[in-house]
Amino acid sequence: MTVNAPSAPGVPGHLAIIMDGNGRWAARRGRPRQLGHRAGIKAARAIVEAALNAGVRTLTLFAFSSENWKRPRTEVDALMRLFAEVLQREVKVLHENGIQLRFIGARETLSPVLRRHMAEAELRTAGNQRMTLVLAVAYGGRWDMVQAVRRVAQKVRAGEIDPADIDEQLLERHRALAGLPSPDLLVRTGGEHRISNFLLWDLAYSELYFTETLWPDFSPDELARALDFFANRERRFGRTSDQLEAVAD
Repeated sequence: MTVNAPSAPGVPGHLAIIMDGNGRWAARRGRPRQLGHRAGIKAARAIVEAALNAGVRTLTLFAFSSENWKRPRTEVDALMRLFAEVLQREVKVLHENGIQLRFIGARETLSPVLRRHMAEAELRTAGNQRMTLVLAVAYGGRWDMVQAVRRVAQKVRAGEIDPADIDEQLLERHRALAGLPSPDLLVRTGGEHRISNFLLWDLAYSELYFTETLWPDFSPDELARALDFFANRERRFGRTSDQLEAVAD
């Protein structure tokens, strides 16, 4: 089930966040990177609550990219253990708050135990409608496009789809975020000004907000500043300001 109710005016219906800076946060304190990841979990918990209270209907967090597999094995293993630990601990709270949990990414690259926990969490929260929380795990934007094209190609080969009928709407129905609106606002913490292979199709018309703040320090007040930035943007989607004013009138 997806959430279809609109957000309040000026509030992004779909907020996506690249949570960057955990490792640097720990390094600046002379601590192990794993401590930064644990601090990042605490920040994520606060931001989920703040986004829910602000009226955001869908929140997508970039938790682990397909490129993150290239990191040292010890760090990857620690991240996977932390993810499993947090998942088991937080699902009950998310469910009690009416939040639907959904995962996107190459699940086949994850351990069978972790995949089972993810499926159980999705099933348990499937009927919730206050907000949809999407966690991108082992996700990459190029992977997303490839798997969408592969699914369409399989249906063409099976005679279910005529190649002449392939259009943007058809591809959207086969992408990872199928059934959900594209992000209205992308926030990236940590000072980098790039989208790092995240939701390449879906971010076509998203507003982009970059902050130097490292993810563990990204507080609800920081989120409020990002939402203020969004509220003051004029979203034209290729049209002129005069056209938008005419539609409003």
